[in-house]
Formats: sequence, structure tokens, C-alpha cells
Amino acid sequence: MDLLKVSSKSNPNSVAGAISGVIREKGVVEVQSIGAGALNQAVKAIAIARGFLAPLGIELVCSPAFSEVEVDGESRTAIRLKVEPKRYV
Repeated sequence: MDLLKVSSKSNPNSVAGAISGVIREKGVVEVQSIGAGALNQAVKAIAIARGFLAPLGIELVCSPAFSEVEVDGESRTAIRLKVEPKRYV
């Protein structure tokens, strides 16, 4: 599964394009953020990606989870957002 790392300085439109591309190619993507600003940009990007994919009949859903990552030798808590098409049962 592809992992997109988002920072507080990431452009939501660019990230949305990347999310849309991975969803079309592989069907699922994880978006990782560390910190409130990065999470804000990630959520904006997912909302924009929903708009990109809706005309194709693809409705996105997002599942959040915590993840421990190492940054510069320190353990940090990240939030990973698994983004995938909605599955109808």
C-alpha cells in the first residue's frame, strides 16, 4: 500500500491529485501526518480528492489510526488515514 506523507506546508490540491492517482491505480492509499497542521492539510486533501473522484463514480471513505514513527531518532505519534473507495454490501 502506498504511503503519502503530508506536512503542514503541503499543498492540499497537490496531495489530492496524488491521492486520486493512487486510488485509480491501486485502489487504496495511506496518508500520514504528524501534528495538527499536517493533519489539517491531509483532511483538506482528502476532501478535495473526493471531489476529483466523484464524477467517476468513486466515493471515498477514510479510516484513521495512530502510528508510532521515528523522526530524527525520536519516537513520534503520527496519524495514518487509510483512504479507499466505499464498498457497498
